[in-house]
Amino acid sequence: MTPKEYLGQIRKLRLMIEQRQRELDQLAEQKLGAVSGIDYSKIPVKGARRVGASFEQAAIKSLDLTAEIAGLISEYADLKHKIIGEIQQLDKPEYMQVLYKRYVEDKRWEVIAVEMGYSCDHVRHLHGWALRDFEKSIDLNTQ
Repeated sequence: MTPKEYLGQIRKLRLMIEQRQRELDQLAEQKLGAVSGIDYSKIPVKGARRVGASFEQAAIKSLDLTAEIAGLISEYADLKHKIIGEIQQLDKPEYMQVLYKRYVEDKRWEVIAVEMGYSCDHVRHLHGWALRDFEKSIDLNTQ
């Protein structure tokens, strides 16, 4: 695994959480529609179909998604904490700063350049040097 791939795990987990959360939000909208869309006057007394079955399935799916999101959030928090600690082991503050801003805060090059007071080109060079130093400071083969 390259240093970029290793550090990029934070972003990937964050995106997975956001996507699952959107899926949960859409499911919640569907559940509300299912509850308000039931016409009780047309339901036979001895019907073979259960009235709340679709709502029940949506509720179960919602609980499953909520548990999955909680697990991803826990994994994200642990990984983020670990990677921040590893970034902070670097000797040069500029290296720590550029890797933190890029991978933990997920900032674009232009924003990092403005915040650090450097040109975009210099920030990209700094990033490359920081990645090399980062790779030397931790063993990515055991990660």
